[in-house]
Amino acid sequence: MQFDGILFFPITPFDDKGALDEEALDRHIRDGMVHGPGGVFAACGTGEFHALGAEEHARVTARAVEAVGGRVPVVAGAGGSVRTAAEQAAAAADLGADAVLLLPPYLVGASQRGLVEYVRAVAEAAAVPVIAYQRANMVLTPETAAEVAQIPGVEGIKDGVGDLGAMRRIVQAVRAVRGEDFAFFNGLPTAELTFAPYRAVGVPLYSSAAFAFAPEVATAFYRAAHAGEPLADRLLTRFYEPLVALRDRAPGYAVAMVKAGVRLRGGRAGAVRPPLTDLTREEEAVLAEIIDAGLRAVEGE
Repeated sequence: MQFDGILFFPITPFDDKGALDEEALDRHIRDGMVHGPGGVFAACGTGEFHALGAEEHARVTARAVEAVGGRVPVVAGAGGSVRTAAEQAAAAADLGADAVLLLPPYLVGASQRGLVEYVRAVAEAAAVPVIAYQRANMVLTPETAAEVAQIPGVEGIKDGVGDLGAMRRIVQAVRAVRGEDFAFFNGLPTAELTFAPYRAVGVPLYSSAAFAFAPEVATAFYRAAHAGEPLADRLLTRFYEPLVALRDRAPGYAVAMVKAGVRLRGGRAGAVRPPLTDLTREEEAVLAEIIDAGLRAVEGE
C-alpha cells in the first residue's frame, strides 16, 4: 500500500434536513481528485466518523470507492467498541476500500496489552491493511508500537499526539522490526504546521484538512515544502497560522472550519452534527479572508 502525495480527508456532507447528501459527497471527492491527492480517507475524523450510523458509514465508503475509481488508495475509518470497529472494517473491505484507519476504542482507558489486542481483533476482521491511529486514549509506547506493527495486516501508524520525541522512538522501534516497509503519518490538525519536524523524525506523510476546501493552497504548500521553496514559509504565515488560530477558538472547529470552507468555495456541506458546532457568521468571514490570502499567496501576490 503506497501513498504518493498529499492525503485527502473529505467531509461528509449533510442536506438541509441533516441526512447524508451522497450527491454532494460524490462531487466533493471528484473535485478533490482533480488536484491529485495520494490517498482518500473517507468517513474518518474530518468526515465526522463519530456522528455516522452504520448504514451511513457504509454508504460514504461505497461512494468514495466509486468516485476515486481505483486511482489512489481509499481508506475508511473504523473505531469505537471492538465489535463495532471490526464490523466496520470488514464492511469497508467488502465495499472495496483499500485499507482501514483504526481510531481509538470508545470511552474506556486501556493497558498497553489491551491496546495491542484491540488492534489485533480489528486487523483479523479487516481483510485489508490497517493503519492504527494513536491519539486520545490510544497512545502507544515504542515497545507497544513495535508489537502492533508486527500484527499481520497492520501497515501503518498515524500520530495525533504530537510528542515528537516519543514519535522518533516509535519510528526507530518499528523500523527495527519491520524495516522500511511500514507507513507513518502525521495526523495532527492542520498538519502542515508540523510538516518539517515530523519529516525530520521519519514521518513524511500527513493528512491535510485544508485540501478539502483549498486544494490549490494545500498542493502548492506540499510541493514547496518538499522542494524547500520560500512559498512554503509564506503560506505558513499567511494561511496556515491564521487558520490554526481560528480553529483553536472552540473544540470541534477542526471539522466545522473545513465544512465552512467547503461552503465558502461553493460546495454543499451542510452543518456539522452535534456535539460539534458550526462557525459563527463572523468567523466564516474571517475564514473567507484567510482563504483569499492563501490563494493570493499561491498566485504570487
